[in-house]
Amino acid sequence: MTYRDAGVDIDAGNALVDAIGPLVAKTKRPGVLGHLGGFGGLFDLKACGFADPLLVAATDGVGTKLKLAIETGIHECIGIDLVAMNVNDIVVQGAEPLFFLDYFASGKLDLGVAETVIGSIAKGCQEAGCALIGGETAEMPGLYAPGDYDLAGFAVGAVERGSLLPRTDLAEGDVILALPSSGVHANGFSLVRRAVEQTGLSWDDPAPFAPSMALGEALLTPTRIYVRQIVETIRRTHAVKALAHITGGGLTDNIPRVLPPGLAAEIDLGAFTLPPVFAWLQEAGLGQAELLRTFNCGIGMVLIVSLHDVERVLEHLGATTRVIGAIGQRGRGDPIRYQGELAWSGP
Repeated sequence: MTYRDAGVDIDAGNALVDAIGPLVAKTKRPGVLGHLGGFGGLFDLKACGFADPLLVAATDGVGTKLKLAIETGIHECIGIDLVAMNVNDIVVQGAEPLFFLDYFASGKLDLGVAETVIGSIAKGCQEAGCALIGGETAEMPGLYAPGDYDLAGFAVGAVERGSLLPRTDLAEGDVILALPSSGVHANGFSLVRRAVEQTGLSWDDPAPFAPSMALGEALLTPTRIYVRQIVETIRRTHAVKALAHITGGGLTDNIPRVLPPGLAAEIDLGAFTLPPVFAWLQEAGLGQAELLRTFNCGIGMVLIVSLHDVERVLEHLGATTRVIGAIGQRGRGDPIRYQGELAWSGP
């Protein structure tokens, strides 16, 4: 008997490492030491120029959006989602993502699929400016159904001790800014898949909210990576007091995570319009409260700044940024208060 007889092909794993080597090399940045394939990834923090750094670490997956990638056979973007879900969490603490590691597991390694997925991870790392310095590829026969695979990501960043977010000077009257999402991003897909089942659509049908694309392709639009835009804004304006990555829990649960006791976020729902994909989800039976607590509703990242800094931060972030509310006293109420109704954009 051999390990290959039992369903694990070591040669295939080695071939994958060789295949992804050029892709990983493109993510190299100052601080990277060693080479792919070692027992551990090496990184020199001093080479990045930090004086008194704190490390910030994150780990995440892509939820059941992964099931959609598997069922459609579209694997070219799911790795971008994986990177985004980790590095966007790191940047909200004011940190610059430095390096990334991935975990790819399957019952039997499909070299083509694995290379495509890890290639998309490398693409996401390039976009975020962090290095892909290692990972794990596991074959576990009997644990995964044929064709299935699993993904997890791990990222580490650094921030100068005095620049950690959220700041301690958050106050009533501060303004809430919003950066748009690229779509559903990578949370809430168990509910998305249930909505698709109820409508009777298939992944190959035209998307009701984007008729020029197949439904599966449209829903697999990758999560937007905000790292470069946010890091540059923090460093150039020194005006960002707090950030919130709008993932699972939506606006309702994520903004309060960065607020101190006694303060609340007051959100004007009429200040922004929602992408058509969310209108379609509402038509499938989701109420406003469920949308706001499950999905990003078109807002992927929130910034909090002082009133007198709003104009210059808006000038730096660009025209798609919206003022969506302000910070008020919490009193005995909830930490987030909504005003108005959700407004839908075009068909």
